[in-house]
Amino acid sequence: MPQEISITDDDILYAEKILLNGSNFDDERRLFIKDLGTLDLQAVHGSGKTTVLLAKLLILERKLPLDNGCGILVISHTNAAVDEIKIRIQKYCPKLFSYPNFIGTIQSFVDGFLAIPYYAQWKKHKPVRIDNDIFNEQFNHKYPIKYRSGLEHRFGNRYSSFIEEFTIVDQTISHFYTKEPIIIPNLGVTTPTYVNLVKTKKELLNTGILNFNDAYTFAKSYLEKHPQLKNLLQRRFSYVFIDEMQDMDIHQYNILENIFYDNANSKSRYQRIGDKNQAIFNGDIRFHNIWVDRTKLLTLNGSHRLSANISDLVNCFALHRPDGFNVIGLNRCNIKLYILKYSNETIKNVIPEFINLIKRIKDQNIDFANIIKEKNDNGKYKYPIKVIAWNTIWKTEEDNNDVDKIRLADYIDFSSQIHKINIDYPNLKSYLVFYDRKKHTLNVIRTSILNALLRILRLENSTDSKSRNYTRNTLINKIKEYSEVNNIQFQEQFSLNLYNWSIDIVKGRTSTVLENIKTYIPTFLKVFNTQIVNSKNFIESEDLGEVIDLETETPNTIKDEDVEIEISNVHASKGQTHSATLYLESYYYRSYESERLSPQFLGNPIVVNNNLGVRIKESARMAYVGLSRPTHLLCIAIHEDRFNRLFGELNNQNDKWEIINVQ
Repeated sequence: MPQEISITDDDILYAEKILLNGSNFDDERRLFIKDLGTLDLQAVHGSGKTTVLLAKLLILERKLPLDNGCGILVISHTNAAVDEIKIRIQKYCPKLFSYPNFIGTIQSFVDGFLAIPYYAQWKKHKPVRIDNDIFNEQFNHKYPIKYRSGLEHRFGNRYSSFIEEFTIVDQTISHFYTKEPIIIPNLGVTTPTYVNLVKTKKELLNTGILNFNDAYTFAKSYLEKHPQLKNLLQRRFSYVFIDEMQDMDIHQYNILENIFYDNANSKSRYQRIGDKNQAIFNGDIRFHNIWVDRTKLLTLNGSHRLSANISDLVNCFALHRPDGFNVIGLNRCNIKLYILKYSNETIKNVIPEFINLIKRIKDQNIDFANIIKEKNDNGKYKYPIKVIAWNTIWKTEEDNNDVDKIRLADYIDFSSQIHKINIDYPNLKSYLVFYDRKKHTLNVIRTSILNALLRILRLENSTDSKSRNYTRNTLINKIKEYSEVNNIQFQEQFSLNLYNWSIDIVKGRTSTVLENIKTYIPTFLKVFNTQIVNSKNFIESEDLGEVIDLETETPNTIKDEDVEIEISNVHASKGQTHSATLYLESYYYRSYESERLSPQFLGNPIVVNNNLGVRIKESARMAYVGLSRPTHLLCIAIHEDRFNRLFGELNNQNDKWEIINVQ
């Protein structure tokens, strides 16, 4: 059994001084902080669930090291969530952030403790890369185009998902985790398309080019073939904390349960933290019951983010309501809820009306005026003002021209092509433009240039002595070896080039650097006994798609005097805190949220039963997430026809709602 640790009031006082800036944890939160047993914590949005977890970790730091060399495991779903933990407490927790403890994403845990060791046992070397983008690039490069075209047509926008979700079991295309055969209609196992799918996948597996799902295939096999591994991991990690549990896919959930719950037989104390009502990660709205509640279930019902008006509304959309559940707004803001009632003729004026409302309220409410101006150290607004919708753009001209079907793009010009920082891009120029500018170091530019050179080597099928794709480390080693064998200073010049190119990009000389690198590439490729053939288009193409000024602009942003508003979708806003939010109704499967959820907008909590339709559930989940973002101002845009038909009684709730007719 794990070492018994007692958390005292003095311990909590220590954490409060670091985290709460003069405030104190209430009884609801202190109960969780003191409890180190296996349990679930269901926490409403804005309840500070990450903060109470950090308090527990700060206190555990004072108790380290644990007996018998045991450690603490902290897992979250995204790198951003892990970074938040590091930013807030790492300087206070030097022992927690070192061996034998581990703080990281679910993917990094599975890769490091399960997938990579098992792959290394199999192939006697580590995988070259575990990454979806690299895998897709290599798969499409190796899989013959004459077969790929047919599959792309067959699967449409699910093609990438398909090639990431299958593995090979006894020459059969099977699901990466369940190992069940995947039946592809009208595609026999002896057809060239099928045979080459198997061949290409096996080649990449043997080479060590894996996607993220492959890691779970190897992880599951490792646990099945070495059942004692589960006990070793339980001994290694006495205390396990999983944040944002609702975002875990079923294969991630199952691996964690198998290891650290172990049918209630685990040696680890296993705590899962999250909010089932916010399970909309990666575009998927989950209703199948992945997360089954523990016997011991604690709740955080009080939301420091939400006002009473907003929390009362949001509470009506919660699909998961354990005993005692209630969204309670602790924010003392008394701003009303607003409905912006528009017509077909005034739809383009909805967002300008929202801006006017913001200006009016900030002149009347000093707290609101202050919070919308607060900025983080990086200069970004701490509590941005956002306009969000569930569905954003239309895919057909017919839908786009139908005035009875409204999505975000009908309210305002909107682009869904928002750039994200990637490891790999479609051409050389993109690597020089789309590096991570949030990190103000030359190293991120140097890394991006090296990634571009690695991409060229992959396109030219240049591999190392073990027939594996080069990594940054093996590339540098190859250049070092080339310099020594030929008794020249090639490595020194290469390093100097990387430095000078990085400096010039910082100075805005990207075009000059691009031409210099193009000139240098033939010399670089001589080291690898190859030349420009397959990579010609990659090197020469300069199409960046929809380019924005990354230094000064955010895509889909409106600036009006001292008010800046970001336009986004509900998925992108998950986990964020806004100062003000405008939720735009949008058309989905023959109707709008305002129609499906009119009883909830009128103040009636949703009743979950077997008769509740899936579209209502989807709409409720999106509304729960989207409407719970703001601290102060919540507005909802509803067409006048739907308002007059469904929401007339709100005209009589002047203490809570204000209706604005958009002109």
